[in-house]
Parts: sequence; structure tokens; C-alpha cells
Amino acid sequence: MIIPVRCFSCGKPIGHLWEEFKDRTENKKEDKKRVLDELGLDRMCCRSVFLGQVDNLELINKFKKF
Repeated sequence: MIIPVRCFSCGKPIGHLWEEFKDRTENKKEDKKRVLDELGLDRMCCRSVFLGQVDNLELINKFKKF
């Protein structure tokens, strides 16, 4: 699944924050709560989009299309 451009519930634009969140949590090993706070994601609906995201793009790209 690709990160949505806007939050499903409140409509806040969040798509532009995904790369920074992913970089800081995976590469720099920062705490997810602190990163979400610093990015300005205060609502639980926006946080759930980021915390529930599973990056399957590399796995899906292995399969050929018809």
C-alpha cells in the first residue's frame, strides 16, 4: 500500500511527511512517538495511518504483470 496523500478521517495532508518519518525511524533509529510529535501529527487518526503502514512495494514489484 502506498501512503495516502490525505488522512482518511480528518483530511489533513500527510503524504509529504512519509519519507522523513521512514528515514528517521528506520535509518536513524529515532523513537516513533517523538518523530510523529515533531512532524506535527497530533491527531490519532493521522498517527494511525503512519503506524499502520506496511511498505510492501518491494515485495509487489517482484511479480510480473500480465
